[in-house]
Amino acid sequence: MELKKYKLGDIIRIESISITPKTDIKYNLYSLPSFDDNQKREEILGVNIQSNKFIVPDRCILFNKLNARFKRVWVINNNDTNKICSTEFLPLIIDETKVDFYYCYYLLISNHITNYLCGQNTNTSNSHNRIDPTNFLSINIEAPSLAEQKRIGNLLHSIDQKIALNREINQNLEAMAKQLYDYWFVQFDFPDENGKPYKSSGGKMVYNEKLKREIPEGWSVVKIKDIAQTYSGGTPTSTKQDYYVGGNIPWINSGELNNSIITSTTNFITKLGLNNSSAKLYPQNTILVALYGATAGKVSLLSFEACSNQAICGVIPAEKISITYIRYYLASLYDYFITLSSGSARDNISQDTIKNTILPIPHIDMLKKYEDIAKPLMDRVIANQKEVENLIKQRDELLPLLMNGQVSVVD
Repeated sequence: MELKKYKLGDIIRIESISITPKTDIKYNLYSLPSFDDNQKREEILGVNIQSNKFIVPDRCILFNKLNARFKRVWVINNNDTNKICSTEFLPLIIDETKVDFYYCYYLLISNHITNYLCGQNTNTSNSHNRIDPTNFLSINIEAPSLAEQKRIGNLLHSIDQKIALNREINQNLEAMAKQLYDYWFVQFDFPDENGKPYKSSGGKMVYNEKLKREIPEGWSVVKIKDIAQTYSGGTPTSTKQDYYVGGNIPWINSGELNNSIITSTTNFITKLGLNNSSAKLYPQNTILVALYGATAGKVSLLSFEACSNQAICGVIPAEKISITYIRYYLASLYDYFITLSSGSARDNISQDTIKNTILPIPHIDMLKKYEDIAKPLMDRVIANQKEVENLIKQRDELLPLLMNGQVSVVD
């Protein structure tokens, strides 16, 4: 494959046009936090915009100036009005007579660009590495013919579209299970013996002193420790290599609880490491609660056997208790857990707090009906998420090979 040499400045230009927001106008804001939040732009009133912002063109690529190694590169291709972005982004206009739009995006997230930019910032603070726009435009690149670029761009973009579709499906499936949970166990309009919504049809409610609210008649009130086993994680007592090198036991850290369901990890320890820690090997379908750190109070479902560090509490419900019910109940207590946390530097929730959490328990047959509906939804979420992980792996392996001409789309 013949490759033509360019500088980035030959195929893109930076269009950094500042805007003065109007106080009563709603803007679509592309920021670093919104990129990190599944690339969902924010809606914000102009009156609440406190710093300089750039206008975002309808068709452009936003390239993050801060810490290029994180590859916060955002494709914008829509006609939404009032689009603005943080000045930490460079709005890039692509010369599509020379380079395919999506090929350019994958070029910009390639290791060739990232490694070059990271190498230019070796003498600056690790937390505030910003690229020099002039230096950025001077980067040397090589690209195939425009026709080949389109084939490469279309292939990689189709993989990303499938990834995005799976994630959207998963959001909807989670929303369905959560909506049913709210309808049955928050509004208490589960089907009564006549198939009618319980509370709305006059079902009897009784005040519970422990919960300080009304619950349906006949429901019991227990503590988590009454219906589940709880364990905290642990870390091997030293950093000896043989505790980690070659390990094949998945080891979850609290940062991973930003995901509502955990389907994989990149952290492992050895059997020796597990034996030299207080960690327990949690079974599949354990509910994990982050005890401290940035994710304190977050709740996730573990879809495979793994252990964890000490910043996590594992909750293993009794066989007859709905796992999904307990997961959503604990997740609903996020704000409550944070108010109970201690520690000035970071939130800190004790395992005893989890153990002694009080919750209402519906009739077992009702929990089974809910789990029979919710579990297939969660199984589909897990399958979709695993497919996403495989697609990301495939895309990331293909990207450098396609970019340097080692393989072609036909191959």
